[in-house]
Amino acid sequence: MSLKTCSKTKGGCGEKFQPLRPMQEACSFQCALKIGARRKEKQAAKAKTDESRQTRAKREAMKTLPELKREAQREFNRYIRARDRNAGVSCICCGKPLDWNSGRGGSVDCGHYRSTGSADHLRFHEDNAHAQRTVCNRHGAGRAVDYRIGLIHRIGLERVEALETADSTPKKWTRDGLRAIRDLYRARANAIEKQINEWQCELHGETA
Repeated sequence: MSLKTCSKTKGGCGEKFQPLRPMQEACSFQCALKIGARRKEKQAAKAKTDESRQTRAKREAMKTLPELKREAQREFNRYIRARDRNAGVSCICCGKPLDWNSGRGGSVDCGHYRSTGSADHLRFHEDNAHAQRTVCNRHGAGRAVDYRIGLIHRIGLERVEALETADSTPKKWTRDGLRAIRDLYRARANAIEKQINEWQCELHGETA
């Protein structure tokens, strides 16, 4: 039999040796023990990963409609903030610059023109949601009149009126539908946030 290499990647020493058996992997008893230990570690890690995956799948299957709606809303809102940050726009209702540096998300909300409470069917409509200063959204009752003015300037009167006259039949959300919305906007937000991070690193001469 030809010489073999006692594989370092499997835990061996990397030295050449003359095997005594066709399936022999290690050059010595000590290396065989190391290779066996490495194999057990990998098997244990795989088993743990599989168990975690199964646990996550079970938890996902058990989620209620309200839970999934909250998750979908969180990812949608994150996308809207990322979208408008990337676009460099100002607050939709007051026109002041948006502060993205005050903690996570900054002092910026995803403000809805027609609220999720009164227009549930528009909660995930991109024309209906825009970055808004927290003080305007939470302490100014959304500033609906100013929001409308800003919205007309941004997307045009026709699209604003389309929101105002949209069919208000209550939306029947499904678990699968909400999961699809959540996953879509999570992916979109991640992509934009990654791009923003790369630009910031470039600006400061850092590595992303």
